[in-house]
Amino acid sequence: MSMSDSGASRLRRQLESGGFEARLYVKQLSQQSDGDRDLQEHRQRIQALAEETAQNLKRNVYQNYRQFIETAREISYLESEMYQLSHLLTEQKSSLESIPLTLLPAAAAAGAVAASGGEEGGGGPGGRDHFRGQTGFFPTPGGASRDSSGPGEEGKQRTLTTLLEKVEGCRHLLETPGQYLVYNGDLVEYEADHMAQLQRVHGFLMNDCLLVATWLPQRRGMYRYNALYPLDGLAVVNVKDNPPMKDMFKLLMFPESRIFQAENAKIKREWLEVLEETKRALSEKRRREQEEAAVPRGPPQVTSKSSNPFEDDDEEEEPATPEVEEEKVDLSVEWIQELPEDLDVCIAQRDFEGAVDLLDKLNHYLENKPSPPPVKELRAKVDERVRQLTEVLVFELSPDRSLRGGPKATRRAVSQLIRLGQCTKACELFLRNRAAAVHTAIRQLRIEGATLLYIHKLCHVFFTSLLETAREFETDFAGTDSGCYSAFVVWARSAMAMFVDAFSKQVFDSKESLSTAAECVKVAKEHCQQLGDIGLDLTFIIHALLVKDIQGALHSYKEIIIEATKHRNSEEMWRKMNLMTPEALGKLKEEMKSCGVSNFEQYTGDDCWVNLSYTVVAFTKQTMGFLEEALKLYFPELHMILLESLVEIILVALQHVDYSLRCEQDPEKKAFIRQNASFLYETVLPVVEKRFEEGVGKPAKQLQDLRNASRLIRVNPESTTSVV
Repeated sequence: MSMSDSGASRLRRQLESGGFEARLYVKQLSQQSDGDRDLQEHRQRIQALAEETAQNLKRNVYQNYRQFIETAREISYLESEMYQLSHLLTEQKSSLESIPLTLLPAAAAAGAVAASGGEEGGGGPGGRDHFRGQTGFFPTPGGASRDSSGPGEEGKQRTLTTLLEKVEGCRHLLETPGQYLVYNGDLVEYEADHMAQLQRVHGFLMNDCLLVATWLPQRRGMYRYNALYPLDGLAVVNVKDNPPMKDMFKLLMFPESRIFQAENAKIKREWLEVLEETKRALSEKRRREQEEAAVPRGPPQVTSKSSNPFEDDDEEEEPATPEVEEEKVDLSVEWIQELPEDLDVCIAQRDFEGAVDLLDKLNHYLENKPSPPPVKELRAKVDERVRQLTEVLVFELSPDRSLRGGPKATRRAVSQLIRLGQCTKACELFLRNRAAAVHTAIRQLRIEGATLLYIHKLCHVFFTSLLETAREFETDFAGTDSGCYSAFVVWARSAMAMFVDAFSKQVFDSKESLSTAAECVKVAKEHCQQLGDIGLDLTFIIHALLVKDIQGALHSYKEIIIEATKHRNSEEMWRKMNLMTPEALGKLKEEMKSCGVSNFEQYTGDDCWVNLSYTVVAFTKQTMGFLEEALKLYFPELHMILLESLVEIILVALQHVDYSLRCEQDPEKKAFIRQNASFLYETVLPVVEKRFEEGVGKPAKQLQDLRNASRLIRVNPESTTSVV
């Protein structure tokens, strides 16, 4: 064994030497070895040495890591003590400076009386007590401070009363027994999304709640009540400095959050420390109260049984046995002893699953067992780690982190928060993260020259993100509280509003043609219908958000058609159309056929003539085009708007034909006008009515009334202008 140990040490020294060259070493070893067996044995020795080195390295790293954790903890404790010492010195200085100078002559006179044989010893202590009473602490408006009114409950209550007298609208707080002030100071509130400064506030931290009051600029030193948050439902998150935004911290009160900025880094740290200490003290106090409330129920049972003289000794010992057994909880198990340190390691190494597994294992082990002081102490240590783990998971889901990787990148943190029993917070943070991701994706989308191309990309990006988010939400929150699904529907509606805002700016605000707008809306509807595959129907939401813009587009295009029709009517000569070439005539026939006019052949004449006016043909094509594009935009909320616009357009042409027929004196032109009127009433109106009924699903009475009119619309025969 000694020879092998010496050989291993010699080999280690040889490998660790500064001039070691692997190639030369292998060459010498090959020359000196007798064969294959020697090389394999040497290889095994080197492998064993490598494994031993790896184990030593791992052991050293772990020891150094534990020492680092202990050192960091000691530094934190030392830093806290230094802050407390600095704060005490500051308080002493302010107390000394607040002593009125007018008391000094009185103190000197009292000393002179004592020296001249007055009441011996009476002046000194009385004077000191008087000064001590004058140095009670009251915070200055520009700083932050702890309460130092004294250990007595009356002193604490008196300080709280004095402070809250300067806050309007919070007199009801004084009715809570045992409430006192812990800390207070000036803060500046910022808007959570855009980090814009909102207002100056003053925070009052009591032993069970946090009061936020706003400044009253017109009344110096006075505040107005703003909000009151119980410490039970309050979470404190440190906000990383990002110049010029620094010295900030966030308060989470589901479903809202607020961001405050302290005067400097020191005051920020004091706020964070005092908030955590106060929350911890409150939870410990309530736990003690519950235990004390449960204690009186036990002794009467024991007393009643022990006072019964007819019970046997065995029966008297039976209730005492479980009490002794309940007090024994074995915490000497190795994994329980190392649990706090193991949780620190898991959190530092971002092994969130391992940390939650350890917590589940501990909860299962302590389930249905009593809580003696050692267990409570262990619980307190573990709760601190749970708080740290929750902060890390919350940061993982914050929008400040990278938004790449899609919704699946959040699954790890969300699942662990759910396992920790914080499903509501996980849902809120997940949806907030996805909202930021969708907003970023839409903002980064490049605006192309062609509107339809941009809308295709916008719909693909948005609805794909929405679909992936819905599927991931269903995977992560399956089996949880149904309230989370309601939160998702609310989030989906807000996300749809964000999409419609970008959609409308590109389609409707840029005054695109009705055909382009119709194609864009059609694309958006088709993408929205894909969400039905997962049981999410948001079609009614997109209709409600787009109805105003579509109404504006229909009205604008209706006015354009009416103006164009009036312009053609003013230049009407009532002549037949000559298309000059058979190709042009064939093209017109195809256009009229696509508009639904199948009997257009009977209105064509010899060669390339058409027995209709150019104005009537142009009006027919334009009206049918408007109807086709409007039906692509149609949904029930637009029924009356579309119908009224269509009737108004048709009336312009009918009134012009009727007026021309009444005013024309030439028999040939009058017959030609009657032929055009017949085309409008007997061909165009039935086609419009049929197409409208096909697109909408029900007939339109207004169109039937126009078609079934027994005679043409009356106009004033003496008028020389067309009636519109």
